Amino acid sequence: MKIKFCGAAQEVTGSAHHLLINDSFSVLLDCGLFQGIDEAEALNRKWGFEPKDLDCLILSHAHIDHCGRIPKLVKEGFRGKIYCTPATRSLATILLLDSAKIQENDAEYENKKLAKKKHGQFEKVQPLYTIKDVLSCLDLFITISYESVYKVNKYLSLKFRDAGHILGSASVFLNIHENDKNFSLVFSGDLGRPNRPILRDPIPLDPADYVICESTYGDKIHQSAPNELEKFLHIVNETCIQNHGKLIIPAFSVGRTQEIVYMLNQLSNKGLLPNIPVYVDSPLAIDATQIFTEHPECYDEEILEYLISDPNPFGFKNLHLIKDVEGSKRLNTDKNPCIIISASGMGNAGRVKHHLYNSLSNPKNTVLIVGYCSPNTPGGQLRAGVSSIFLFGDEIPVRAKIDTMDSFSAHGDQKEMLGALKSNLSSHKKMFLVHGELDTQKAYKIFLQENGFHDIEIPHLYQSFVI
Repeated sequence: MKIKFCGAAQEVTGSAHHLLINDSFSVLLDCGLFQGIDEAEALNRKWGFEPKDLDCLILSHAHIDHCGRIPKLVKEGFRGKIYCTPATRSLATILLLDSAKIQENDAEYENKKLAKKKHGQFEKVQPLYTIKDVLSCLDLFITISYESVYKVNKYLSLKFRDAGHILGSASVFLNIHENDKNFSLVFSGDLGRPNRPILRDPIPLDPADYVICESTYGDKIHQSAPNELEKFLHIVNETCIQNHGKLIIPAFSVGRTQEIVYMLNQLSNKGLLPNIPVYVDSPLAIDATQIFTEHPECYDEEILEYLISDPNPFGFKNLHLIKDVEGSKRLNTDKNPCIIISASGMGNAGRVKHHLYNSLSNPKNTVLIVGYCSPNTPGGQLRAGVSSIFLFGDEIPVRAKIDTMDSFSAHGDQKEMLGALKSNLSSHKKMFLVHGELDTQKAYKIFLQENGFHDIEIPHLYQSFVI
């Protein structure tokens, strides 16, 4: 079998790993969008394989850096099946439609700029894909429940196991038959964290001969959960009550937003949440929250018990859901203390970028970063402590307080990922680290070697291996 790493290689976006079995059966693990890097636009238009030659796509979960190029794949000739869990299909539908709308709007904006500059003589910018392309790919999805073994064909069978990362996320276990021999491969997808609210804990990876594992936080240990609620409440009180400012939380629409809203719901039920408005300013997050309510099969025991006393864990007094653009704009001129949760999590797109533009220069405000941000994104720059930042072409001084809470991260840290990997300690013949910055991957490789793992590769983009 040949493996070619066509994304998330020595960086964290664009997940795509191509398998060629028996020199004839072509499989893609994930098909993600590159984000937050200078080369993203060019990389999103390049594959490293022929889409029309693919026989199937296996999708670990619905985050856009794992599913975001599926419509382009279909647009360019892919006609195979797309295998994923039921919740992943539900989330992928709304995420891909949202992504297509962004692609179309961005292309329209660029073409308007070019029309003014070139006086009508120019080659139009084309979106990566359109809403029509998304609708064309939805019929290709086949859903498979966790722990069910599904035989794709005589060469391949697969099983999804709960990865505990976002709703519907899975690790992928493959049994492969090639040249009259059987061997196995496990792909971690993105590994979640134990003892987090809403979702079940990640289940350890199936033992396999070959392992493809993420490494996002391979050099870090997250803040422990017991202090999480206390710290979060302290940030709310300091910003909104003591400073009379706004708390801006850039948060991904899927997973992070629901977890924050659930925490605020708990604080509200306990009478601890100050009497201030909380805004979820993201149409996509609002739609995603509805999907969360439709998939309780992914919930852990804690929230299932919580539902007995509160049947709506994603709603409470003073929570306002903002879908329309005018409502979002009004938040930027409202001077009253409030909490604004808005996408995107890295601050590089969406409505939160406008909130940052209008809030960063005010020392009363706080921006709370609640997860990984690529270094070149606004979120990554704010984490690094920059004194000013460029947004919409303007240099904005950073006078607001910048705080971080990595305990919200949906990615397992160094030790948590090791817990999921230990089942492969004696079985693995070779391991590949993906979905991580290179320095982090090097540190994680050393950590894994110290814990008994061997033959660990850190592939670069488009590098191939024969196994």
